[in-house]
Amino acid sequence: MSFGKLETNTLHMNSIFLSGCVQPHSSEKRIKRGTISQIEGRFAKTFREEWTEDREDDLLPKNIKTEYLKEYPKSLLSRNDSPDIPYDLSLNPYRGCEHGCIYCYARPNHAYVDLSPGIDFESKIFIKQNTKEVFVEDLKKKFKSGNYDPIVFGSVTDSYQPVERKTENTRKLLETSFKFKQATEIITKSSLITRDIDILSEMAKLNLIRVCFSVTTLDSVLWSKLEPRAPSPNKRMEAIEKLTQAGIPVILMFAPVIPFLNDHEMESIVKEGKKRGISQAVMILLRLPYELSDLFSDWLEEHFPLKKDKILGLLKDTREGKLYKSGFHQRMTGTGNYADLLRARFKLVKKQMSLDLKPAELNTKLFHIPLEYQRKQSKGEEFLPGLF
Repeated sequence: MSFGKLETNTLHMNSIFLSGCVQPHSSEKRIKRGTISQIEGRFAKTFREEWTEDREDDLLPKNIKTEYLKEYPKSLLSRNDSPDIPYDLSLNPYRGCEHGCIYCYARPNHAYVDLSPGIDFESKIFIKQNTKEVFVEDLKKKFKSGNYDPIVFGSVTDSYQPVERKTENTRKLLETSFKFKQATEIITKSSLITRDIDILSEMAKLNLIRVCFSVTTLDSVLWSKLEPRAPSPNKRMEAIEKLTQAGIPVILMFAPVIPFLNDHEMESIVKEGKKRGISQAVMILLRLPYELSDLFSDWLEEHFPLKKDKILGLLKDTREGKLYKSGFHQRMTGTGNYADLLRARFKLVKKQMSLDLKPAELNTKLFHIPLEYQRKQSKGEEFLPGLF
């Protein structure tokens, strides 16, 4: 697997090899992070045990600053051939995500660059460089190959995480998408997306854009533990309303559904989304691939110790006795009585809210290479030299 060039000169490499799952002494002392675990990635060849004797003061949680690293990709487009994912092409302007959501299924991706899926995923963020130039070349190749399919922004990161305020990577990519009339879908949980309503609304007029907005809970206490650096539930609902009022179609994603934590909020979240103008809603059951199962179990032990066994037990019931099964068509929905009950409830509330219609297909017929990116003939140059 090729990631292009990674530049890590700003990274204190010694910190990468600290391991263990250090827990704060109390939730009051906790730093605003999803986890402070330095759990090793599954490809790690060296494992170290944290020496804790006579070091209590050293192990107290400290303010962990976010480090930004440079990545030089050869291409921005990733191809997907999973039959249960409704898109073939995706794009991620960043690697890692500062939102710090403890449940994020993308955490294990940090293992590919020898970093921890724990704290490193949310505190060591790779910013992809030259994104506009690389994306232009990607789109030109895509058009010439006859592929007009939509592209999804943010499949394994949030394109509107905090650093986007400074880099504007996503905004530049959106501007390029609009020039090419490239059909685009954005997955996010960030209210920062409203900054780009000027572009999104113009794309919406041509049916080139759709936003999938993730809302996990309306409970501010649970939100602060689950998604410590993501926008609050109120800000997300306000953002959804601003988008829909601007004519931008929004699909609400009730994701992930976690037994005994937020499953009871299903109906209230969907109904609130309907008030804000959503056109569709989807639901995804919690997924715990690879290192994520240990990270989430440790998080439950810290925040909900009395519920931990019930939550993990019910998740196992939906995965045939395991915390996670990667089989297509069941990894995001689960099986068994509990999963069936969730689907029945979700189907009912969607019907009540008139959200049970299939969303309209995005317009892919306008995709083209803009004149400014077409090769121009210089004075005296032959396009087909030697043939005439």
